[in-house]
Amino acid sequence: MKRPGAGEVGCRVFIRVPTARDRDEFLALMRSSRRTLRPWVEPPADRAAFAAYLKRTRRPTERGFFVCRREDRIIAGVINVSQIFHGAFQSAYLGFYAGAPFMGNGYMSERLRRAGFRREGFSTRTIEDVRR
Repeated sequence: MKRPGAGEVGCRVFIRVPTARDRDEFLALMRSSRRTLRPWVEPPADRAAFAAYLKRTRRPTERGFFVCRREDRIIAGVINVSQIFHGAFQSAYLGFYAGAPFMGNGYMSERLRRAGFRREGFSTRTIEDVRR
């Protein structure tokens, strides 16, 4: 079993759990991406919103991950899994987005394929990863 927060590495990207140390890098990326991401995503825009995001992703029903480039470990995007239900009904909502400078490079697609998603729909592997 992987230790909590350990990321899985792909060819060009890996995922990891966000930490308070990521605040400034993440907020700068979101500032530069805000116009491109609207109206689909409203990411944390300030220190308080980022702290609330970190707190929310520690709940048993939500998880957040940063997708980072291997070459320089820079945050390229975000994957959020929310409304996680365990038991017989096993389900969750998946949301993801890349920062504007990284859009169109296939980083998010690569990470989601490694998580078991080939098309929209169910991935047993992702549900198992979220349980950890």
